[in-house]
Amino acid sequence: MSQYRNAILAGERRAPNLIDEQRILDAAYELLLAVGMRRMTMADIARKADVSRATLYRRWRNVREVVATLMTREWTTLAAAELDVTSGTARQRLVGGVVRLVRASRDNRMLRKIVEVDPEFLLPYLLHRRGANTSHQLDLIEQGIRLGIEDGSIRDGDVGVRAEAVLLTAWSFALTGPALAEAPLDALDGQLHDLLERYLAP
Repeated sequence: MSQYRNAILAGERRAPNLIDEQRILDAAYELLLAVGMRRMTMADIARKADVSRATLYRRWRNVREVVATLMTREWTTLAAAELDVTSGTARQRLVGGVVRLVRASRDNRMLRKIVEVDPEFLLPYLLHRRGANTSHQLDLIEQGIRLGIEDGSIRDGDVGVRAEAVLLTAWSFALTGPALAEAPLDALDGQLHDLLERYLAP
């Protein structure tokens, strides 16, 4: 079995398009938790994933790009899990999903590591430009708002603007809430729930 696995890995090195991207991202995830982003190198990731550096550079230019892809994977998975609820009105599903996503993001090991060790990595996405994660989250929130307008549980209005307001509010509770709030985080989540319910209600 080991000879078969080694043959496969050798073949993957010769054909970069066959390399499992998820294996590379899993390796980057483990390294990030262990040493932080600034101490990671492309050589470290390649060694951990058992691929060549040339293979890695064909997909990403640097560690920041690898981590950005990793974040997209992480938050797409979180959003799919926390927003996938079928019971209740569209407003109840959306508000509950956003609150759960905030809690899950706040507890996420990768985000906690980045905030603690490499917070500057997040600054471009918070201050200068919209990343892929932001666009994906806005799409999901807009979809929820449209469904709420259709079933009458959310007031009519500009869907895009309200989706941005919901996301900005959620971000503040997820990223700055733990640092600034003196209240227990569970109580803070309750306040976020009430705030969004009242904001979206007809």
